[in-house]
Amino acid sequence: MDLKSVTQISASGLKAQSLRMRVIAENLANADSVAATPGGDPYRRKLAVFRSDALDGGEGVKVQAVARDRSEFERIYDPGHPAADAQGYLKQANVNSLIETTDMRSAQRSYEANLNAIEAARGMTLRTIDLLK
Repeated sequence: MDLKSVTQISASGLKAQSLRMRVIAENLANADSVAATPGGDPYRRKLAVFRSDALDGGEGVKVQAVARDRSEFERIYDPGHPAADAQGYLKQANVNSLIETTDMRSAQRSYEANLNAIEAARGMTLRTIDLLK
């Protein structure tokens, strides 16, 4: 595997993890949202779905889609809220801040690992050039 391939593969990882972090940030921003209308649905958690991507000399990663989490909404009892249903329950977003924070940490570490791989490839290229002088 040549250094160009290493850089392309790591760059695909950087791009994918960057999008993943943006999706997680959107989830965290909407974690406390509730339904706007009685019986309506609040913000639904999003997930970045990856797939392998064939590149010259290796396999990279690409975001296949940003999917919606189909898990149930949490229902809280708040009969005074304008969006509460007839029983007084209000739907809250299906976002768990602890899970999102953990996912963000994982995405951050993956991003840093890809960045380190690019830096290592760059360093090897510079050392090779220095040897050829």
